[in-house]
Amino acid sequence: MKSRLGSLLKQWRARRQVSQLALAAQAGVSARHLSFVETGRARADRELVLALARALEVPLRSRNELLTAAGFAPLYRETPWEAPEMAQVRRAVDFMLAQQEPFPAVVLDRHWNILLANKAMGWLTQQLLTPEAACAAGAPNIMRLTYHPGGLRNWIVNWDETASAYIQWLHRDYLRTGDAQTKKLLDELLAYPKIPRRWLDLDLDASTLPFLAMEFRKGDLALRFFTTIASLGTPYDITLHELRVECFFPADGATEMAMRAAGGGLSSA
Repeated sequence: MKSRLGSLLKQWRARRQVSQLALAAQAGVSARHLSFVETGRARADRELVLALARALEVPLRSRNELLTAAGFAPLYRETPWEAPEMAQVRRAVDFMLAQQEPFPAVVLDRHWNILLANKAMGWLTQQLLTPEAACAAGAPNIMRLTYHPGGLRNWIVNWDETASAYIQWLHRDYLRTGDAQTKKLLDELLAYPKIPRRWLDLDLDASTLPFLAMEFRKGDLALRFFTTIASLGTPYDITLHELRVECFFPADGATEMAMRAAGGGLSSA
């Protein structure tokens, strides 16, 4: 009888390019027993499923799938962002965004949709795109908003460098999670006009540094930032584990002055 758990384990081994023997050694189980688990001839207990998931660096959401396939209850909860239980977390994130003023910051979900943005981010976007143009370009998804022919790409001076880094993050997201919606977003972006062929594949040599230089220019407006992307990462809630916080910091004095001046106007509005 075909084992659903075995099929999932094989998929994750293939994705991580890990042999059955190597995985067995990392998880502290015999290769023979792992082989029997994958073929359905042996049943894995809960501890073994979690050990295999850790060894394969399986994301929390997919660890629940492995547990369910093995006949166990999911371990990791997924609390909706708007749920009452998230009130304190949302308050903490709001505080983080406020502290980042007068410089931009956004909170993103696992598919790069903007959940929250501070006033500075709203101001920056409005300087570059009208609300109608932003909507047409795919807002509130930050990837679509950046890559769409009518989006921010028109005003990013170092477009090639910025877009190359973003697309590699998305490639790695798909490699790490195998998520169908992530793959759909990746394929959509790569189908946009004037996307270099070298971006079609994952580049294992691409920088994985958690910051990126980004320069905007439109008319007399010229702003240079470096951005950082951080995760909250809590061990038992999938929603929090998958959140990203992207903060923009001024890369020169002129940008700092311009954002502080804009921030003063927003504060008095």
